[in-house]
Amino acid sequence: MIPGSAVYHVVEAMVPLYTAAVLGYVSVRWLRAFSGEQCAGINHFVALYAVPVLIFHTISTNDPYSMNGRLVAADTLQKAIILAILMAWALWSHCYGRRGGGDDRKGVTATAPLKWVVTAFSVAVLPNTIVMGVPLLNGMYGAVSGGLMKQIVVMQFCVWYNLVIFLYEFMAARDGGSVKISPEPVAAAENRTGDEDEARESQNNELTEVAEATTAITMEDGSVCVAGVTSTTTESARVPSVMHVVWMAGKKVLHNPNTYASFLGLIWSLIAFKFGIKMPKIIEDSLFIVYTTAVGLSMFSSGTFIARQSRFVPCGYTIASLSMLLKFLVGPVVMLLGSLTIGLHGTLLHIAVVQAALPLAVTSFVYAEEYKVKADIMSTGVILGIFISLPVTIVYYILLGL
Repeated sequence: MIPGSAVYHVVEAMVPLYTAAVLGYVSVRWLRAFSGEQCAGINHFVALYAVPVLIFHTISTNDPYSMNGRLVAADTLQKAIILAILMAWALWSHCYGRRGGGDDRKGVTATAPLKWVVTAFSVAVLPNTIVMGVPLLNGMYGAVSGGLMKQIVVMQFCVWYNLVIFLYEFMAARDGGSVKISPEPVAAAENRTGDEDEARESQNNELTEVAEATTAITMEDGSVCVAGVTSTTTESARVPSVMHVVWMAGKKVLHNPNTYASFLGLIWSLIAFKFGIKMPKIIEDSLFIVYTTAVGLSMFSSGTFIARQSRFVPCGYTIASLSMLLKFLVGPVVMLLGSLTIGLHGTLLHIAVVQAALPLAVTSFVYAEEYKVKADIMSTGVILGIFISLPVTIVYYILLGL
């Protein structure tokens, strides 16, 4: 059985998280200390600086030459299976919507299923392995589990979060929106604004010419032709090609600070652990000052988000229940099947399954709030998931030990 000291260490990790979330909730709901714009600024700081520095620190301090290949393969297989199922559903939903005559204006129908794909994928397979996982699994399986948890986090930061960001950027480009996670110099923004004004003026002139042409056609040939010309022109102007959207999203991801942090951390770890190089203390302490704010401010931001909603469970109890089912049942079961397929057994198999039942990573909420995609579900998943995870993981621990 799990020793009482291990449970206490888990509670030690949980209470500070809830403290930050409650403080954020009280600050906005009752004290009115922060406006909505200020709350968005806090979340933007976390997404732009704190999380990338945390990513760099986590990856750069992990030994890439001692990673457990089978555990990484099992974790990758679990995520790939769930992502493939979700993408197949999204494709079917999109095609079905088109056949049903759904409105695809500005890519709204095209991106609606993708929003659910990103949300469900994040809830199901992106756990809070460092803050919650390390103390919990250390008590269950010993100190060896801490290093294994870090390896899973490294893969999440290097591969899966970058994939999630790409999907967010794809949806933003498809919907014609703009994403603010990447910093932009003022001069560049002014130049871009000037270019957009010129492009908008040129487009308005073109639309005016088209309108005049269609009016002439209407006078001579009737009104049916007008509808066809106007619809075709507007639709082609509004919905860009898929390859163009992919290209735009790819460029955005390459300029994203999280991408830079992932690969710079990986490059440093490859060099440092190969030649025994240590990071200078002045740089290490500078990074420490920033990355220690990531988790606390993320939970604080989650609390402020809930405080700005009309009800405590923003997504509703039905969606919240389904997300908990996805997190604590579907994810671990798929991980169990994937691990057995890879050939994991014994303690390694137990660690893989139990870590899959950890609560949703708070970083997922940060990205969801930054891109304005189902942040209500993410915030609920983080808050409720931390509370539910302890008894659920203990149940998995007991079942796997039978």
